[in-house]
Amino acid sequence: MEVYSLKTIEDLKRLRDQVQAETRVRHESSKQIIVGMGTCGIAAGARDVMSAILDEIAKRKLEDITVRQTGCIGMCEKEVLVDIVLPGKPRITYGRVTAADVPKIIVEHVINGNLIKEMVVGKITE
Repeated sequence: MEVYSLKTIEDLKRLRDQVQAETRVRHESSKQIIVGMGTCGIAAGARDVMSAILDEIAKRKLEDITVRQTGCIGMCEKEVLVDIVLPGKPRITYGRVTAADVPKIIVEHVINGNLIKEMVVGKITE
């Protein structure tokens, strides 16, 4: 662990800027999978989907992926929702995902960068 000498407000500002830059680089360079785990998602099978995602990532020894969960976003009829965020690409939301769909999503989209068009229910561009 690095020790910082913080004697002035400028030292604190430099540290803040450094930490923000490092955090931004980590966030922008990492792949993310986000699973809808609101009550509607859970009722539709989100726990099984989350388990399948974690198992698939472990099986393939993928280390550059952050798996997160989110609550309901209002598309309950399309649950289970899974978002894939790849650096420099639009955020893609897949709908009606089952545990059986997970290997295809991991291989086709997360690893190879190809959309599975028939499953896409949303696309967020910045």
